Amino acid sequence: MGQPSGEFRQEAVRTRGGELVSGALLVTVGTPDGSEVRPCPDEWRPRPRRIGRTEPARGPVGGPGRAVGPLALGAGPADLPLLDREADIAHLLGLLAEGRSIRLVGQAGSGRSALLSAVAEAAGDLAPGGVVQLCGHRRTGDDLLQDLFAATHQAPGFRPDPGQLAEHLARVGAIVVVDEVEPVGAKLEHLLAAAPDCAFLISVAPDSPPLPADSRLRDHLVAGLSRSACLALTARLAGRPLDAAEKAWAVDLWFESEGLPLRFVQAAALLRQRDVAVDALVAAEEDRLGVFGAVEEPDRHPDPAVRESELRGTVPLPSVAESASPAVRLAEGLSEPAQAVLRLAVALGGECPTAPHLPALIDVGQGESALHELADAGLAVSIGGHHRLTAGALDLLAPHWPARGSIDGAAQHFAWWVGHSSVSTEQIAAEAEVVIGVLLADRTAGRHAAVLRLARAAGPALALALRWGAWERALLLGLEAARNTGSRADEAWFHHELGVYAICVREPGRAVAELESALTLRAALGEPRGAAGARRMLDLLRADGRQLPATESTAPPPVRRPVIRAIAQVPWRFKTTPGTAGGTRRTVIAASAAVLALGVLGTAVGLSVAGPDEHRGSDPRSSTDDGTGLPASLPTPRPSPSPTATPSDGTQSPEAPPAQDTAEPEASESSSGPSRSPSASGSASKKAGKSPTATATTSQPPSPGRPESPVLPPVQPPPGGGGSAGGQSGGSTPTAPAPTTTSASPSEPGVSPSGSATPGSPSPTAPVTPS
Repeated sequence: MGQPSGEFRQEAVRTRGGELVSGALLVTVGTPDGSEVRPCPDEWRPRPRRIGRTEPARGPVGGPGRAVGPLALGAGPADLPLLDREADIAHLLGLLAEGRSIRLVGQAGSGRSALLSAVAEAAGDLAPGGVVQLCGHRRTGDDLLQDLFAATHQAPGFRPDPGQLAEHLARVGAIVVVDEVEPVGAKLEHLLAAAPDCAFLISVAPDSPPLPADSRLRDHLVAGLSRSACLALTARLAGRPLDAAEKAWAVDLWFESEGLPLRFVQAAALLRQRDVAVDALVAAEEDRLGVFGAVEEPDRHPDPAVRESELRGTVPLPSVAESASPAVRLAEGLSEPAQAVLRLAVALGGECPTAPHLPALIDVGQGESALHELADAGLAVSIGGHHRLTAGALDLLAPHWPARGSIDGAAQHFAWWVGHSSVSTEQIAAEAEVVIGVLLADRTAGRHAAVLRLARAAGPALALALRWGAWERALLLGLEAARNTGSRADEAWFHHELGVYAICVREPGRAVAELESALTLRAALGEPRGAAGARRMLDLLRADGRQLPATESTAPPPVRRPVIRAIAQVPWRFKTTPGTAGGTRRTVIAASAAVLALGVLGTAVGLSVAGPDEHRGSDPRSSTDDGTGLPASLPTPRPSPSPTATPSDGTQSPEAPPAQDTAEPEASESSSGPSRSPSASGSASKKAGKSPTATATTSQPPSPGRPESPVLPPVQPPPGGGGSAGGQSGGSTPTAPAPTTTSASPSEPGVSPSGSATPGSPSPTAPVTPS
C-alpha cells in the first residue's frame, strides 16, 4: 500500500475513531478532546457466543492463524522436515491428553516453535474445544487472555473485565498452544488459572526463571538433535548430498552447537552460498575457454559433475567460529532487496514489516521474495502475522548494518496508514510490534516530533484493535515525546488517554493521577472542552462505585493450583451420544442422587440447628420473607454471654432472677442501622443503654417521668401438655422463638407485609386470654 499523493502534512493524518465495550463500560475512542468512558447501557452490551468445533478456525486479533511457529526455515512448513522429534511429540500428546500443562524450555534455536507446531497439528482430537493457537510475542498476560477469548467466542469490539473473562473461559476446554510467552511467575499462573479446563502447551525464553513449587506447569526440555538428524537436515536444506569434507565440517559444528537445529539451517544456507561461488567458477572457466580458446586441451575430467566437485574443493568452508555466528556472513550473501529489508529490520529492533509496507518504506517491490530469502537463510522467522529476526541475529548485525536512513519517513507512513479507512483493526493489530519499533527507533534518533505524530495516530487505533499492551506503550512514548518537544497541549492529551486506559484496566489510583494532570494542564491552556472531559472522567471515578462496576467483580481471581483433570474425561463426563438411552438414564440417575443427597444433608443440618423441640418452619414469624426487601441470609446478632441471658433450651438461668408474667417485646437495633431484630425472649426488655444482644432481662418498675410499657396478656400453652413452640415448663414465663426482621404496614401496625406477626401484636397461632 503506497503513500497518498501530494505533500504530506499533519492535516492529512486522520485519527481513527469508534466505540468498544470494556466490561460494563462503553469507551468512545478518537474524539477531538480525548477518549471518554461511561457506563454501557444494558441493551448495548455484547452477548458473546461460543465458537463451536464445526465453525471455521478463528484465531485472535492479529494472531498467527494456523501457523504458530516459523512459516519457513526452508521453503515452507511442509518442506522443512521435523527430524528426531517423534518421541517428544508422543510424550507431549500423552501429557496433554491427561489435562496437564507443559512449558517447553531450551536454548535459543533448539526448535521449540517447530515442535509446538507439530504437536498442535497432532492434538486436534484430544479436547472438545480443539486446539487454540496463540502468539505470545510482546503480549502481556491480559492480552493473551483477550486473545484466548477472541479465539473461542464471537464478540467483536468487546474486552471483558476479569470477572466476565473468568466466567466465559471457565466453559472452554481446549488445547491452548502459545509460542514465545513473556509473562512469568504469578502472572503466568494467573493466565493458567483463568482457563482451568484448558491444557496449555507454551514455550518461553531461555532465560526464564524456574517454576514455583506449586505451579500447574511442568517443564519439558527441548534438547538438540542427534548427529545423524543434523546431517540429514543440512543435506535436505542444502539441496544435495554432502561430501566428505562437508560431513566432517558438519560434525564439528554439531559438537560445538550441541545439535541446535537453527545452527544447521544457517549452515545449509552457508553451503548454498558456497555453491553459488562454485557455480561462478564453473561459468568463468567455460567462458574463458569459449571466448579465447585454448592452445592445448585442458587436463580436466569430462564429467561436469566431477569437475564441479573439484572446483568446490578450491572454495574453503567457513571456520567453526564463522559457523557459530554466521549472521554477518549470511547477510553479505543476500540479494540487494533482502539486504534492504534486513537493514530495515535491524533499525526497527528486529521487527520486519509485512510485504505491503516495503515499497513505501524502502522501495522494494518484491517484498515477499525478500522475506522468504531471509527465512531461508535462518535470519528471520514468521510469528504473530509478521517476521522478526532470529535469536542473536540482531546483536550480531547491529554493529555492521547501521540504519542509513532506512526508517526516514516510516513514522509518517504508519501515521497515515493506521488512520486509513481501508485498513482493518486486524491489520493494525498484526503490525502493532512494528509500530512500536518505529516509535523506539525515532526516539533513539531524536526525532521526537515524528514520535509525537505517530503516537497520537496509533494510540486510538491500537485501542480499537484491542492490543492494549501496545496501546499503553504508544501512549507512554508519546507523553515522553510531548515533554521533549514542549507541547503542553499534546502532553495533556496523553495524560487524558492514559487516565482512560487506567479506568479500563481497573487502576483507579493511576487514573485519578493522570486525569488530574490533564485537567491542570488544560485549565492552564484555556481548553474548556478538554477540561470538561477530564472532569467528567474524574466524576465517574469519584461516584463511590455507583456507576463503575463493583470492586469484587473486577478483582482478579486468586492464583491457585487447579486440580489436574483429564480433558477427555472429567469436564465432559456427563456428555452422552445422541440416541443412547443408557447414557441418558445414567445421567438422570446421577443427577437425582445428587439432589436427594443435598436434600437429606440440608434437612439434617436444619434439625441440628433448630433442636428437637423447635419447629421453626410452622411458625409464621420464622418466614424468610420479612417484607423489608432484605435477604433472609443476613447475619443474626448472637446473644452475648451475660448472666441474665436465657439459655437456648428455654429454661431459666440459675443466676437470673425470676421473670414476671408480662412481656415487652422490643426490637433491638443492630449496629448496621435500619434493620431491626426482635428480642429472642418474651421477658421484659432492657433499657436502651444495655447490650442489644441480650435475650432476657429482669422486670423493672417504671421510673418517674417514664411511661409504663404496654402489657400483653400471657400466652397459654395448648392443651395436651406438650407445650407450644418456645414454651417453658413449670411456672416460668413462656418465650417465643426469635422472629425474623419485619416491617410493619402503615395501615395495620400489628401486621407485617408478609403476613407474619410483629412483636407489637398477639401471635395469630396462639390463643389469647383477656387480661
